[in-house]
Amino acid sequence: MIDLLPALIPLLIVDVLNPVLFALIVVAVGTSKPLTNSIALLAGHTFAYFVSGVIIALGLAQISDRLQNPQPLDFVIQLLIGGLCLWAALASRDGNASKEKTPERELTPLFSFGYGALVNFIGVPFALPYFAAVDQILKADLSVESSVFMLAIYNAAYVLPFLLVLVLVALVGDSSKPVLEKINNAMVSVVDKFMPALLFILGAALAADSIRFLVSGKTLW
Repeated sequence: MIDLLPALIPLLIVDVLNPVLFALIVVAVGTSKPLTNSIALLAGHTFAYFVSGVIIALGLAQISDRLQNPQPLDFVIQLLIGGLCLWAALASRDGNASKEKTPERELTPLFSFGYGALVNFIGVPFALPYFAAVDQILKADLSVESSVFMLAIYNAAYVLPFLLVLVLVALVGDSSKPVLEKINNAMVSVVDKFMPALLFILGAALAADSIRFLVSGKTLW
């Protein structure tokens, strides 16, 4: 499983740059129940992300077959994901990579949980690195249990930075809100500037790895 880290860490870094989710956390901490709503939002997002990962894995291939040896189809899928990343990079180069969508009604814990799950389906560019991460896990020589464990570890690492925001809110209280607003604005600016480049590099790397395997039977990593 350690061998997967060089492939998963860059995907995680790109994946976690999600200004939409961060903006929703900022909204949640401004409600009458900041911690409860924020935790519910993250719980809904994490639950849906993990379940989506399992569903994606089942849809990409039959796990029992793919866990033994990576098949050409796995690399065709990776090539398609790489192509989508390149398309997303070109589509978001006009500065709309972080287009924000926030709920139009007052947040409650139950609604926050549901809306957190819905965020998974907002912004295709932010989902592509996750698809690629699932594909990398599928191509590894792991048992079903180990694959699910790696997916859970990935999701835990993904949610960790957002949990640190909640720790800041719990320690500092309302005075943390201006800081979070500044962080959110900075994050939006950074994502708008660098997300297209990151997606392009990611897409090019996935495509190159797939093409090399399909041509020579060897991977780049």
